[in-house]
Amino acid sequence: MRLPLELEIGLRYTRSKRRKTVGKRDGFLSFISGISTAGIALGVASLIVVLSVMNGFQKEVRDRMLSVLSHVEIVSPDGLSNWEPLALKVANQPHVIGVAPMVSSQGLLSRDSAMRGVSIRGVSPTEEGKVSDLPKQFVAGSINDLQPGSFGVALGAQLANMMGAHVGDRVNLIVPESDLTPAGAMPRMRTLQVVGVVDSGHYEFDSSLVIMHWKDAAALLRLQDPSGLRVKVDNMQRAPEVAIELSQALPPQLWITDWSRSNRNWFAAVQTEKKMMFIILTLIIAVAAFNLVSTLVMTVNEKQADIAILRTMGASPGLVQRIFLVQGLAIGLMGSLAGVGLGLLIALNIDVIVPTIEALFRVRFLPRDVYFISELPSDVHFSDVLTVGLMAFGLSVLATIYPSRRAAQVQPAEALRYE
Repeated sequence: MRLPLELEIGLRYTRSKRRKTVGKRDGFLSFISGISTAGIALGVASLIVVLSVMNGFQKEVRDRMLSVLSHVEIVSPDGLSNWEPLALKVANQPHVIGVAPMVSSQGLLSRDSAMRGVSIRGVSPTEEGKVSDLPKQFVAGSINDLQPGSFGVALGAQLANMMGAHVGDRVNLIVPESDLTPAGAMPRMRTLQVVGVVDSGHYEFDSSLVIMHWKDAAALLRLQDPSGLRVKVDNMQRAPEVAIELSQALPPQLWITDWSRSNRNWFAAVQTEKKMMFIILTLIIAVAAFNLVSTLVMTVNEKQADIAILRTMGASPGLVQRIFLVQGLAIGLMGSLAGVGLGLLIALNIDVIVPTIEALFRVRFLPRDVYFISELPSDVHFSDVLTVGLMAFGLSVLATIYPSRRAAQVQPAEALRYE
């Protein structure tokens, strides 16, 4: 079956090679067509890889944060008196699958000459597993070692390393509450025994988290009850909706927040970075599209004699225009498909590619003490791949309009005058 004339000629121009019987410029035109295709492919691949890494970074950090944080927190500044009935009421709300008491505060941890500001979290060892993955993250000791009255403490892995503390060692914890002494108000300090070490994989938490039984934390802060409740829902994306429903069902003096609001600045920053990277890397594809314009313009100039012959044989300006549209669209389609394939290949294997590069050049792209995570993640979204591919092809379509119109306006008499 014979292809339509415009399709056959357009594809022939795309893959033309140097021929001895015809000039010496066809090989060059084929070369720049390949460069145009490669430029579009590299732009598409770069954008897919960057967007996948940004998605993976956001997902990895979010999941690690939520392995320690709760989906929803209900807090009372003065403590939750008679908190058991309140917890039962919250547990009976739609989409809620776990509720646990908590005490939250800030403090200062010291051991010998080392001193660090820390985040104090009081938990219930028997209930914490319902709202977080904290019990599974103990790399030394166990959450069940946090017994009320023993004033045992579990430290984040990085914090324990900074303090030089191991299971069985003693550390001093200073809390904001003060004791009145003959010398005046003095900060409350308590000596605690390290009974566990927690590694969540999130540097910010691992370098600042101090975990105690909630009753011990409440005693340090002079509270009779937990300061709040930690709530887990069946779908973390429902957390804002559940928080609103809880605010309507519970007393108004309670502070209710969800994970998206408590970390709003971080997630907003990631979304802004993703949008800016999309815009910046789109310029690479735009440059490749401009390169496609120059390629087609050069092709039109070199093929004026061919165009004139086609016109004298009865070809209409529309047919000539479609020939060069086919050439431009073929380059754009090949570049887009090659870029999508290359981008997916890199994005899906980035967990192998990056460690190999780090090992070869002895570099570290994501130091644990600087970034939230130390491995480069990737999460490919089909919507991103489709958007990038269609955008690249769309720019290619726009790039072919001017050269193809210029080809259609070639006058046979002028083109053949000096032939």
